[in-house]
Amino acid sequence: MTSHAVRPATTAEPAAVIATGRRVIGLEANALTKLAAGLDLAFAAACQLLLACRGRVVVVGMGKSGHIGGKIAATLASTGTPAFFVHPGEASHGDLGMITPDDVVLAISHSGETAEILTILPIIKRMGVRLLAMTGTADSSLGRQADVHLPVAVDQEACPLNLAPTSSTTAALAMGDALAIALLESRGFTPEDFARSHPGGRLGRRLLVYVADIMHTGERIPLVGENASLRETLIEMSSKGLGMTGVVDRECRLRGIFTDGDLRRALNRGVDVYNVTVDEVMTRQPKTTAPGHLAAEVVPLLRQHNISGLFVIDDTQQVVGALHMHDLLRAGVV
Repeated sequence: MTSHAVRPATTAEPAAVIATGRRVIGLEANALTKLAAGLDLAFAAACQLLLACRGRVVVVGMGKSGHIGGKIAATLASTGTPAFFVHPGEASHGDLGMITPDDVVLAISHSGETAEILTILPIIKRMGVRLLAMTGTADSSLGRQADVHLPVAVDQEACPLNLAPTSSTTAALAMGDALAIALLESRGFTPEDFARSHPGGRLGRRLLVYVADIMHTGERIPLVGENASLRETLIEMSSKGLGMTGVVDRECRLRGIFTDGDLRRALNRGVDVYNVTVDEVMTRQPKTTAPGHLAAEVVPLLRQHNISGLFVIDDTQQVVGALHMHDLLRAGVV
């Protein structure tokens, strides 16, 4: 029995594979250049259709177009346009119930003749759902039935057989990104909006975590009075483990700070550490922050002044918290 399986290569000639890589990337880059030049009022109409959508954008696609559709749906959802992906094959077996008349369907098919998508079009049309099609052929079955058609035609696939979806899927992906970003800008989507969709990511932590969320409060704040001895100050600093102690007046207003660095400087000056009060060796007018500031805003302040911690004060200069670089690291904002 003759096998038609392709034997895997065991070696690759470096110059040849590099040349292939460059050719593929060049072909896809040319496809994107042509795609950008061809954008017209249909793109504006597609954006308007999606902006006017009162429900969700339901993305459908089969095979490689389905993988691209899943990514487009995820990008739309994370940039302010509610969206999700539905497999068109599953749609015919119950998943059409996920689509409502207020939704817009974004159908991706390079040929525009994908049977699984064409099968569900009559049901979608009867529901009154608007259809945005992304195909390589406007005169295809899908293109003709669309309320808005976005062309993503390419002259040539990067595959040397001109068969494997390569340039065409890249074009579809780029068109999806173009839609998402155009909608983002039209909605006035902000970094804070993006962070709310990505609370687990670094950007989310940087834009959603406030000083009040991670600062030490109550009995965990290292504080001594202005007339405290240096011994009392060192005991307080050691017990709270932040490498610093705030020095406050009777109303708990911050008057200074004493740190490990202040202790070293006092010893270098020959200060009698057994007979000195903290207000004689503390640093006056220390750097502070407020509980309503973003925790990420504290990081450049600490780095600029080469300090590892500071105190958090309210509008009356009263100490309400303490913050150390380790707290910022644990919160993931550094």
